Amino acid sequence: MPNTPSPVPVASAEARVAVLAAVRFDAKGLVAAIAQQHDTGEVLMMAWMNAESLAETMETGRACYWSRSRGGLWRKGESSGQVQTVLDLRLDCDGDTLLLLVDQKGVACHTGRRSCFYSAPRDEGLVELTAPLVSPESLYSA
Repeated sequence: MPNTPSPVPVASAEARVAVLAAVRFDAKGLVAAIAQQHDTGEVLMMAWMNAESLAETMETGRACYWSRSRGGLWRKGESSGQVQTVLDLRLDCDGDTLLLLVDQKGVACHTGRRSCFYSAPRDEGLVELTAPLVSPESLYSA
């Protein structure tokens, strides 16, 4: 039977402090964060986190990122409903990349696709491998 990871919020306050101390944030205070579907291994997206978004993610178990374009916290799914529940969080050997094992509700990409990684080079050029599952307009209409 596979070992299902425990949700991140069960981590103690001491563990959260240790993670924040171990992360090597860049000069802008950011670290790369890759979201991967916990049960299939599908890579869903890459985003940025700062110390505040990482702390919130570890405290709530819901993915929170730093939006460079908005200049603020971006709680995944707050406008689209496409929430990422974080089941485990891992830090790479250099401390400069995070891996979030998530349970993705709906699509992860703002284009309406399951994954942001849908383009690949082929003989005919850059090809879209997957079509949107939902229209981007329907994700963000209130």
